[in-house]
Amino acid sequence: MEMRYWAYLAAKLIVAAGLFRAGWFGLHAVWPAPEPFMRVHLDPFARDLGYTVVVMGYGLLALGAFYLILLDQRYRCRTCLRRLRMPVTTGAWNHWLLGPPRTEYICPYGHGTLRVPEVNIGGNADPNWKPIEDMWKELEELEPPRK
Repeated sequence: MEMRYWAYLAAKLIVAAGLFRAGWFGLHAVWPAPEPFMRVHLDPFARDLGYTVVVMGYGLLALGAFYLILLDQRYRCRTCLRRLRMPVTTGAWNHWLLGPPRTEYICPYGHGTLRVPEVNIGGNADPNWKPIEDMWKELEELEPPRK
C-alpha cells in the first residue's frame, strides 16, 4: 500500500515540474531577448536587472511550491492518501522524562497514526507512522464478553 503513497507524491511533483517548465517557456516568450553584442549572444541573467529579479522570484516561487507539496504529502495517510486529522498534543515541555512533546494525527478511516515530534534537539527527527491493522478487533478485545 505504501507504493500508492509514493506514486501520488511522484505524480504531484511531475505535474508541478511540468507547470513550472511551461511557465519558464512562457517567461522566455514574453521577455524579449537582448540584442547580440558583436555577434555574441549573452545571457540576460546577471546582465539585465529586471530579468534577474523576475527569474530569482520565479525560482523562489517554484521552490516554495515544491516545499508545500512535500509538506502536504507528509500529513497524508500512507494507505488511503486522505489528509490526517484530529491533532492531539502529547507529552510536556517541562516533563522530558515522561515524554517529549509531540503531536499525533490519525487517519479518519483508522488506517494509522502519525507522531510528529515538536522538538528536534538531536537533529532532524522523522515523523513516526504507525499503521493500525484492525482497529475494531482491538476495541472488541477491550469489551467484556456478553452472556
